[in-house]
Amino acid sequence: MSKSLLIVESPTKAKTLQKYIGKKFTVKASVGHIKDLPENSLGVDIKDNFQPEYKVIKSKAKIIQELKKAAREAKDIYLGPDPDREGEAIAWHIQDELKSTGKTFHRVLFNEFTPKAIAEALAAPAALDMHKFESQQARRILDRLVGYQISPLLWKKVQKGLSAGRVQSVAVRIICEREREIQAFVPEEYWSITAGLEGKEPPSFEARLVALDQKKIKINDQAQAENILKDLEGQAYRVTKVERKEKKRHPNPPFITSTLQQEAYRKLRFSAKKTMLLAQQLYEGIDLGEEGPVGLITYMRTDSTRLSAEAVTAIREAIKQNFGPEYLPARPNVYKSRKSAQEAHEAIRPADPSLTPEKVKDFLSKDHFLLYDLIWKRFTASQMSSAVMDQTMVDIEAGSYGFRATGSIMKFLGFMALYVEGQDENGEVGEVTLPKLAAGEALKRLSLTPKQHFTQPPPRFTEATLIKTLEESGIGRPSTYAAILSHIQVRKYASLEKGCFRPTELGFLVTDLLVNHFPDILNVKFTAQMEDELDKIEEARANWADTLRRFYGPFKERLDQAEDNMVSLKGQGLPTDVTCDKCGNPMVIKTDKSGPFLACSNYPTCRNTKDFNRDRNGKIEIQKDEEKSYGTCEKCGRPMVQKRGRFGAFLACSGYPDCRNTRPLGTGIKCPEPDCSGEIIQKRTKKGRLFYGCSKYPKCQFATWEQPVAEECPRCKAPLLLLKTDKNGTRQIRCPQKECDYKEKRS
Repeated sequence: MSKSLLIVESPTKAKTLQKYIGKKFTVKASVGHIKDLPENSLGVDIKDNFQPEYKVIKSKAKIIQELKKAAREAKDIYLGPDPDREGEAIAWHIQDELKSTGKTFHRVLFNEFTPKAIAEALAAPAALDMHKFESQQARRILDRLVGYQISPLLWKKVQKGLSAGRVQSVAVRIICEREREIQAFVPEEYWSITAGLEGKEPPSFEARLVALDQKKIKINDQAQAENILKDLEGQAYRVTKVERKEKKRHPNPPFITSTLQQEAYRKLRFSAKKTMLLAQQLYEGIDLGEEGPVGLITYMRTDSTRLSAEAVTAIREAIKQNFGPEYLPARPNVYKSRKSAQEAHEAIRPADPSLTPEKVKDFLSKDHFLLYDLIWKRFTASQMSSAVMDQTMVDIEAGSYGFRATGSIMKFLGFMALYVEGQDENGEVGEVTLPKLAAGEALKRLSLTPKQHFTQPPPRFTEATLIKTLEESGIGRPSTYAAILSHIQVRKYASLEKGCFRPTELGFLVTDLLVNHFPDILNVKFTAQMEDELDKIEEARANWADTLRRFYGPFKERLDQAEDNMVSLKGQGLPTDVTCDKCGNPMVIKTDKSGPFLACSNYPTCRNTKDFNRDRNGKIEIQKDEEKSYGTCEKCGRPMVQKRGRFGAFLACSGYPDCRNTRPLGTGIKCPEPDCSGEIIQKRTKKGRLFYGCSKYPKCQFATWEQPVAEECPRCKAPLLLLKTDKNGTRQIRCPQKECDYKEKRS
């Protein structure tokens, strides 16, 4: 009797499933999407109700042949890609390619890879979800309409190879607006006064000045602080009020995608991209020795905090045994998901709660273990008792001045015995222990300390806080955050400095142009509203083509206006208040392959150009040659400096015209060839075409037309990857090692 065919999208997942169901099924992998919109054209027939033109992905032709062969020999076909919109689209396209075999199709959803969950999924297959597929299709077309029609405009007006994205560009705007808040921020001085005090019983403690004549006090400067210190000389300190309260701290919900990404950044300093890659591998299966591949966590793309009754029962029993009955609440803790959450999925949790991190540690890499440990502890803690602490607030008077001391004492750790959530700023606040104090008690003053402070600007976004902001604003979905954060860096719209996003000059320029000409596309509320529309399509409350039609009319009108009215940074440039030091005309901001620079508006009569930076207030500062030294000239010993020519930036001797030595501009990326200490540098052919080669040439022959990217290959650990962008802006990243076939499409 022939077996049924089960098709999933991942070879690792196929291997895990084959172990459990091999006797009844042949398991194959599609290796992701098998169809997509064409790379070199819009691929959407706007006039024909936005019908998409799907094409088989070239690299998947052989896989499709293998799937068709297996399908012809199978009894039935079960489609098991991931249980989300992308997975539904993969399943739909597989069915479309294999329907000629005449077999019956079933959709199966695997939320975890345990024997019981797999058996239940296969025993209760369903039809493909057309509405979920149409929701994914609408998102894909929306993104294509925006990206493939705004991006060429940016190539024409700003710089070749740039991109705009429906969600990506809004994320960059959020980063830019925060940076401008920081630039506009004017620090305000204020002072604090702290008294060191001692009561009848130890320990001594500190109290802060908070009031004058029972009204809140603000100390604006040193003179005011010194006057207050004089007033306090000789004053008696007395307790006026002691207030004690018992406070409970409740555990956090189990992880959803966004909170996992945030916490993995806070505690482990993992990027969102790295977190999702590790989580995908934990979900699909890790080889546990004799047991073979085992899926360790539930599906990692979810916005629901729901937990199965079976998982809760199992972990409650473990909590009782390992921590004691006092750590187990009388009833399971239940957490409310966001209004838009897809409750079909569970939260992210261990697939088998009995597999503690220590039990699987020897089979996991260091990073896999750290992430699994984080998931296991968060899930377990979510079902533990609340922590209990005594909080004490003491009011103290000294003449007409009022001081306050606050402290807390932990009475019962509860869930905090296992897990405490990380903090975005300043870490956990430690406990302050106060002595036993009573109203009317006299206190001895030990010290009186004034301290100057300044108000601080809002902080720049970290990966964690940017994801939190996107989620709270309803922008994007959990599965898209990692890609968004990666794209804005690859496109050089923002960079990570000391763990925080800082917009580049290019990021500011592109954002300002897009906000000016596409206010809806760059509007946070509008973008969030579009996400709601996509949810309505999935819930069968909206038609996908109607949704696209409502979007496209106003968008096309804006697009046509921008074609005529958007300023060209390649042509006339963006006006500034900087004056040309050679002819006195205004300088303008222009762009080339090396990025933004200042050029004289009197070009071609005056060809003066300058590189520039921005000061902390956003004001243009011309970068002087001596500030850009790149070592010494090997011919005359004078400093080498960065210059700009018709082909972009290069290095030249600062002794010009006496010394005319030039050198290509380095990338700062080490040559990938074994035993080579060279650096990858930009070079030009005799015809001016840019390529990249090793600085040790001719000793090292490494050369490539593709742009090197300082990222480690996730497959073979090569120190760099290569990025190729075709004439339509389609980007693909690949490993330069011949024996490694790693490739990834970058949007």
